[in-house]
Amino acid sequence: MAEQTISITVNGEVKEVDASQTGVDLFSDNKDIIAVRLNGEPRDLYTPLHDGDKVEPIALDSEDGLAIMRHSATHVMAQAVQEIRPDAKLGIGPVIKDGFYYDFDVKDPFTPEDLKEIEKRMQRIIKSSQSFRRRVVSEEEARAEEAGQPYKLELIGAKEAEIDEAASTEVSGKGELTMYDNVDREGNVVWKDLCRGPHLPNTRYIKAFKLERTAAAYWRGDEKNPMLQRIYGTAWASKDDLKAYMSRMEEAAKRDHRKLGQEMDLFSFPEEIGPGLAVFHPKGAAVINAMEDYSREMHRKAHYSFVQTPHITKGGLYETSGHLHWYKDNMYPPMRVDEERDADGNVTKQGFDYYLKPMNCPMHNLIFKSRQRSYRELPLRLFEFGTVYRYEKSGVVHGLTRVRGLTQDDSHIYCTREQMKPELRRLLTFVLKVLKDFGLNDFYLELSTKDPHKFVGSDEIWEEATNTLAEVAKESGLELVDDPAGAAFYGPKISVQARDAIGRTWQVSTIQLDFNLPERFGLEYIAADGTHQRPVMIHRALFGSIERFFAILLEHYAGAFPVWLAPVQVTGIPVADEFAPHLQAFIDDLEENLVRCEMDNSDDRFGKKIRNASKSKVPFTLIAGEEDVKKNAVSFRFRDGSQLNGVPVDQAKAWILEVIKKRVQVNNADDFAAATK
Repeated sequence: MAEQTISITVNGEVKEVDASQTGVDLFSDNKDIIAVRLNGEPRDLYTPLHDGDKVEPIALDSEDGLAIMRHSATHVMAQAVQEIRPDAKLGIGPVIKDGFYYDFDVKDPFTPEDLKEIEKRMQRIIKSSQSFRRRVVSEEEARAEEAGQPYKLELIGAKEAEIDEAASTEVSGKGELTMYDNVDREGNVVWKDLCRGPHLPNTRYIKAFKLERTAAAYWRGDEKNPMLQRIYGTAWASKDDLKAYMSRMEEAAKRDHRKLGQEMDLFSFPEEIGPGLAVFHPKGAAVINAMEDYSREMHRKAHYSFVQTPHITKGGLYETSGHLHWYKDNMYPPMRVDEERDADGNVTKQGFDYYLKPMNCPMHNLIFKSRQRSYRELPLRLFEFGTVYRYEKSGVVHGLTRVRGLTQDDSHIYCTREQMKPELRRLLTFVLKVLKDFGLNDFYLELSTKDPHKFVGSDEIWEEATNTLAEVAKESGLELVDDPAGAAFYGPKISVQARDAIGRTWQVSTIQLDFNLPERFGLEYIAADGTHQRPVMIHRALFGSIERFFAILLEHYAGAFPVWLAPVQVTGIPVADEFAPHLQAFIDDLEENLVRCEMDNSDDRFGKKIRNASKSKVPFTLIAGEEDVKKNAVSFRFRDGSQLNGVPVDQAKAWILEVIKKRVQVNNADDFAAATK
């Protein structure tokens, strides 16, 4: 009897194949294929095929392939841990950017020596060519197999809506439970884990990996849950790729803004204030002020109106906006105030719940609504450096890049439907120009679309807003990448993604198109024909937040800011004390012209003063010796150690002011010469 055939589409080509075939058969001639995309979903290479299926190969070195390999590496790591510590309880093991982690409940925290032992055990498992075998299990079967694993049992019992993103690597969102067995060459199951998959055909496809570090982490990120031990690792398609990644990480560690912030005396996070709440020291505040001064200048030129709003408000405002429904978990708890009671404790006057504001937009809407508006006023561009407060979980707070108190350079633009597209074009051009002035030049755009489970307004409004943003983004000529379901609840978003000096990507500016909040707040303007019309609202944060953008710039420049942004622009060092008055007079003159200067009057030797200036990454070290005093001159020393000697003080002053005005980077004498032509 002839074997039954099915019709499938492979890479866009329709083929008739035996019904028993799988991806293993289809791509047997290419050993780099480790999985398939089946009807759009990544699946194991040996997944059964059915009539009408669409099949595409997934190569090991592709984005999907690396993710599958890294998730397989988490299983190998967890197996190694349980072989060494049989009492370890398993949490979750998702893939993250460039790597993976797994959470464990263990009696004693992991040490660096433990990581080395786990790595060696992983190498043995990988070399043993264990295969990954998927099987569907019932809830009852899953509970029986995971009887000794309390965290897995919790995931099995969790409702679909309660399963967070990380846990989704363990449990399918479709309600199907699957186990993956690690099977040795003799066919014995040597380890297993509750997992959605997919996985590699076998462990030997894990080409190059490294365990990086350990950390404490609350189960599912909730401080009310037990503290687990997390092991982070990375895996790559080749040893060369791993080596390149480790080099990037070494460079990133040198540029870590938390490290530089301490070394350069820029900011700190006092325990007395609380996590995620930064204080900026004089040098850090100098950079912030330079950023804000430039931003204010650019916004004035672009015809923005500056506003200012309180840090706290009655809760009703955020009920109107929808934040208390959609965003409450990220808001600080309410403060009940203005309530009055009599001598017996009975409430005689109801109070109100006040909240620290997480967003500025509702307050800007009230400014728009404060009086009747005409079409002649539109577009109305409101701008504020508004500090907002968001209750980020402690496990998420990270330096200045994820804080609980942040200042947004927040703009809300109100315009007509006809003005909407040209205003978006103008806005994107403005955003990119400002970012380039800060030294970021490599961009692409990301389009975040509606989350079907978290949105307000009609599908038609969302479609119009999304299509409009997509058109404007494509017209810019920049690469446009989709971010499905990544939008806020009130409208789709374009985000500007910037690559820094070492190739890392940061989300910086965001532009959101919103038809919904004007509706919820009842915003209106009088049109040319006398009718009352609803404005369109554009939300825009250019820096994103000042704190986060500060961190991005600090890491991008490795602390060596362009002269106009540098916390200290000039350090004065006399060769000997008798030359200090001459140099001090010049420093005083620069300060009169708002140049940020320091004079090193310490008792250190001249050589140590020079070394200290170099470590501080100051752009210009000005030196004065006997010849300089005689000629009424100063000598320049630059970051790379190059020098320019005997520059008359008037010329030196003019050059310094010119370089600051041009907002260019100067690291050496050649840069300085080019900037002062």
